[in-house]
Amino acid sequence: MTEKASFEDKLGQLEKIVTQLESGNQPLESALTEFQKGVGLTKDLQGILKQAEDTLAKVIDDDGQLTDLELTNND
Repeated sequence: MTEKASFEDKLGQLEKIVTQLESGNQPLESALTEFQKGVGLTKDLQGILKQAEDTLAKVIDDDGQLTDLELTNND
């Protein structure tokens, strides 16, 4: 069974791809393939961050139910 890569693993993979692309030492076909992988990783990372943001925007009330967190502006 394949283990799902963590956020940190995916971020590390994306950083490696960016470094390789910035070096300019890859053939065009390879660079395009790596760019496509990078775009996929970026979408995955954005999804993970959105899910985390949604989770943090909720609180558990006294009954154990998730409710929306209402932020107040103290201005």
